[in-house]
This record gives sequence, C-alpha cells and structure tokens, in this order.
Amino acid sequence: MKGGVRRFGAADRRLLPEGRLSGPMPWVIAIMMFLTVLAAAAGLGLGSAAASLDRDTGTRATIQIVEANPDRREAQAQAAMAAIEQQSGIQSVRRVRESEMEELLEPWLGAGGLEGDLPIPVMIELDLSPDAYARLDSLRAAIVEAAPSARVDDNAQWLAPLASLIGSLRLLAAGLVVLMIGATAATVVLAARASLDTHRGTIEVLHLMGATDVQVARLFQRRIALDALFGGIVGLAAAAGVLLLIGNRVGALGSDLLGSAHLPILSWAILVALPVCGVALAMVVARATILRALGRML
Repeated sequence: MKGGVRRFGAADRRLLPEGRLSGPMPWVIAIMMFLTVLAAAAGLGLGSAAASLDRDTGTRATIQIVEANPDRREAQAQAAMAAIEQQSGIQSVRRVRESEMEELLEPWLGAGGLEGDLPIPVMIELDLSPDAYARLDSLRAAIVEAAPSARVDDNAQWLAPLASLIGSLRLLAAGLVVLMIGATAATVVLAARASLDTHRGTIEVLHLMGATDVQVARLFQRRIALDALFGGIVGLAAAAGVLLLIGNRVGALGSDLLGSAHLPILSWAILVALPVCGVALAMVVARATILRALGRML
C-alpha cells in the first residue's frame, strides 16, 4: 500500500482466471488470424507476380514473321534483324531458336503435329529502352517495311488485362485484411465486455481495496493479450501450413506466371509480424473498452 493506492503484483493476477482455452475467444482469434494471414499472403504474392510481370514484359516486344515459303521467311528474318540494328534504344535482340519454337508448339499440336511441311514462324524478342518503347510505332513501321510478313506485338498491351486483374485482386486482398482487423477488434470488444460483466463483483472489491481503473484494466488487458497471443500463433501456424502446401502444388505445375507469385523473405517476415500486431491491437482495444466501461460504472 502506497499513498492509499494498492499496487497489484503477480499474486493479484489470480483474481482474474487466465485460462487461455477456457472460452471461445482464442479460437475465434485463431480463425481471424488464419484468414488474415491467407489474405495478406495473397496480396503479397500478387504484388510479387505484378512486379515480375512488369519487369519481364514492361518494355518488351515480339516480332513474328509468318511466311509459308521458307526461303522468303529466312530472307525477311535477316532483313528484320538488319532493320532492328539500325534503330536506337534496342537493349537486346534474340532470335528464338527453331527447337524452342517446337517446344512451345508441341503441347498444342502434339509430338507428330510438327512433322512434314508445317511452316514455323520466325520469332524475335526485343528488349527496348523506355524511349524506344515510346517510339514503338515508328519501330514497327521500319520493321514492316523491311519484312512485309512481320508482325510486331507489344507484350505489355496484350498483358494489360492480366495486370489489371492482378491489381484488382490485390485491392480485394487488402480489403479482406482490413475487414479481418475490424472483426478481430470487434471480437475483443465483445470478449472484454463479457469478462467485465462476469467479474463485476471482483471489480467492486478491487475498487474498495483502492485499485484504480487503470490497474483493473491492466488485469483484463493481460488476460486478453494472452488469449490473442495463443490464437495468433495457432492461426499463423495453420496458415503457414496451407501456404507451404499450396506453394508445393504450384511449383509442381511448372507455370512461370504462377511461380512468380512467390513470397520472398520480407513477405514472410510481414506475415510472422501479424500475430504480434494482433496482440498489440487486442491490448489497445481491450484497455480502451474496459476503461470506458469502468467510467460508466462509477
């Protein structure tokens, strides 16, 4: 007892039972954290995929020379390469080998579909500087003038709908994370009010002993923090298991686009920090709720 106000120690915390498995709150928070981690992982993975897509196709163009006659096709390919060398801002030029083209077409035509006289177009990949990419129309005109059968495709233009879809999905994932945070805060408010009603008699005794509202709130705050910590760890562990399982399945597909939606180390660090943020949120919300309720009781 100091100054008429009693300070509570470790023994006084027994006044409020801290059974972390005694009620539904830890398991509700575990479910909320599970969904939050999955939504956050989806947003981070889509962000990685969007960055990879922009890096790989942002200033790229593809030239296809579609000509049935092999001699004219080769002549136009050489003319297109010569026209490209005369342009400025070309960072790299690569002619796709015929064996690579056969590998790309084999899933669609079958192993025997490439035999015989089936003409395979010549494909040339260009990496452009931003200035050259801005002048893509003039580059297209120069190539078509040299090789009339050439078709210049803007990779970014073809993939713009996919980039827009990825951006929309990222916003949806962010919205789900915000909703889960709000639902978790609402759960803590309900749990704090229920616990306050359950221990109303104990609180009155503590006030008679000289306890302040802040000291009483600390008891509830500690109990709810432990519940939130338990639920957060369980939710994180379950979500991590699901993410690792999905990652193995995606890796088995061998898709470059799906494989680009990976989670780097920084993303995993953010996911691991979510339960810590959840505990901090629960403590702040519980403290504010208890102090407000105690102020109304007096």
